[in-house]
Amino acid sequence: MFELLAEKKVMRDPIHEYIHIQYKVIWDSIDSPEFQRLRRIHQLGPTFQVYHTAEHSRFSHSLGVYEIVRRMVEEVEGVKEHLSEFERVAVMLAGLLHDLGHGPFSHAFELIQNHHHEYYTGQILLGESKIHQILADADVNLPKAIADIIAHRHPNKLLTQMISGQLDADRMDYLLRDAYFTGTSYGQFDLERILRTLRVADDKLVVKESGIHTVEDYIMARYHMYWQVYYHPVSRSFEAVLTSFFRRMKDLYHNNPISLAGYDMFTPFLRDDIVSIEDYVAMDEPAFMYGMSMCKKHPDKILSDLARRLLTRDLFGYLDIDNEKTIVEMKKKVEACGFDSEYYLTVDRAKQQPYQPYRGKESSLIWVMLKDGRIRELSDVSVIVQAIVKGEDKSDRKMFFPKTCIEVSNEQ
Repeated sequence: MFELLAEKKVMRDPIHEYIHIQYKVIWDSIDSPEFQRLRRIHQLGPTFQVYHTAEHSRFSHSLGVYEIVRRMVEEVEGVKEHLSEFERVAVMLAGLLHDLGHGPFSHAFELIQNHHHEYYTGQILLGESKIHQILADADVNLPKAIADIIAHRHPNKLLTQMISGQLDADRMDYLLRDAYFTGTSYGQFDLERILRTLRVADDKLVVKESGIHTVEDYIMARYHMYWQVYYHPVSRSFEAVLTSFFRRMKDLYHNNPISLAGYDMFTPFLRDDIVSIEDYVAMDEPAFMYGMSMCKKHPDKILSDLARRLLTRDLFGYLDIDNEKTIVEMKKKVEACGFDSEYYLTVDRAKQQPYQPYRGKESSLIWVMLKDGRIRELSDVSVIVQAIVKGEDKSDRKMFFPKTCIEVSNEQ
């Protein structure tokens, strides 16, 4: 039995109205330094450069994911009956802690690291950290169970499906939350209806046939949010400059480590070995921004210029790539303008399909329970989703470079 709080705690939230907490281990986990660090990580990375109100954090998103998982456990018919108390607490904590490993500017930081954020999430949960101690004190098996759910290793696939599937708490919260804080309507869908029509069948989450239209809206919300918000070219331009900034820093460090003496917040990330938990947790966006402010005065002109661009939003321009010849021509223009194309010309491709039902991979499928009790995969019973699956993937390939190299008219 897990210890309950003397009184249930609630936290106000603009998406879910209230976040409800009754287990002490969950309340203590929220107060851990590793989780509090997420207050200092933007949920949408550099997207606040485009949508000025997109200042929400991984902290608030993680609480939102927890709340949706809690509601799944408490409200979805069949879930509570299929799970022990240990599994219920573990999956709620997995929802809460699934983003512990995110670095500054969220996914943008992964572009300059050797590991994805999921790797560091596992390291923090299983290593010498305060959150590990809190979890282990509640139950010695809890840290591993949570890490296994997040990493898709847990034997109970229902738990993983709730956290990371096609119709999961993570996606449902970030679509609604990101739409709210960007001031857009693209990501809106009927969360209440989805929760009301979810069931458990064959040891997995399924949606009743009456909920198909709501799930179709959810899938289209994902599609529009990716192309209108997540893949916005100005946000991708920030990532391009950030990647060049860090690549230049690594090159300087490898050629002459002394040249970056005093930039201690970056040093662990410039080496080729694995970053320790302590150093990784210490790197948040305020630390990163302070380091960039220091780099703005660095004697290396490329590093200082890239830092200045990031701090003042003097980002790269962009053009669509028609063919490889376009890149070659732009490289010549960039160098003719006096810029090193190694750092001042970046190629990026965005690609997304809102629903990809890979057969044999349970987490990539959305299951529908028909009125006669049969279980079918969503694209088999939805004409709209079937058209999406059979259609071509939309992709967008762009090159990013200093605006002074060519006259570029971009929508900001």
